[in-house]
Amino acid sequence: MSIHPLTLLLDNGSLEPAATLALRALAAQLARRLAIPVAPVSLLHSSTINPQELDGHPAEILETAVHRRLAAGQNKFIILPLFFGPSRALTEYLPATLGRLHQAQPLLQVQLAPPLHAADDTRLAQILAAHVRLLLEPTAAPEPALVALVDHGSPLATVTAVRNELAAQLADQLGALVATVAPCSMERQPETTYDFNEPLLEKLLATPPWSQRRIILAMQFLLPGRHAGPSGDVATICQRAQASQPHLQTTMTTLVGTHPLLLDILADRWAAARSLALG
Repeated sequence: MSIHPLTLLLDNGSLEPAATLALRALAAQLARRLAIPVAPVSLLHSSTINPQELDGHPAEILETAVHRRLAAGQNKFIILPLFFGPSRALTEYLPATLGRLHQAQPLLQVQLAPPLHAADDTRLAQILAAHVRLLLEPTAAPEPALVALVDHGSPLATVTAVRNELAAQLADQLGALVATVAPCSMERQPETTYDFNEPLLEKLLATPPWSQRRIILAMQFLLPGRHAGPSGDVATICQRAQASQPHLQTTMTTLVGTHPLLLDILADRWAAARSLALG
């Protein structure tokens, strides 16, 4: 069996080829940074994408990827999650998957790195702020821009708390350059139990002064796909809002996964996991 752990860069997975291609590019950049192999894998979905849309190379989901490597003698892994916070994918689905794998191969050893956000680390907010600054108008603009930090939305209050903390950090980073920063979510489950996701983006954009101004959407999304791509759900929500609010103008930032500082965060999360993996 293996001596050194193999690093797996793990995202949730998407049916959109652009997401898998972006994950692969990020894994390649991280591999060069760490001077080790880094394999891009997804928890779900991506393996159903036509390989012809992925340069002829099929995407792998975690369970299949680990099974294949176990058969080749690789039994030690570091999983580096490409997640902002402790979503159910990490706290429920991943442990269940690893449990099945461990039953099949008791010698399996996995060290899970922490997610990207940490309370004492402002680098995610620095990335978001850098992306917002690229969209700020010159000082001759009549009014400072309003900034909406938008995430996917979550059934877990702990994940939404990450959104809220990032919004507060982003406001500190931008200071007087913008009028305000407000957190919001793309979607939520309807039950009142999930009110912590409010406000929804569509509601925020329908409320003065947001409905009457230029809005910069700070995109708390890592990779392109069905939600955050140029024709994704967030863009569709904005288009609908602008059609009904003639004075509203929205502009989306680029995604967190495009910024080089993300590699620094991933490298630090990897180093923490590696030290535990090696005992």
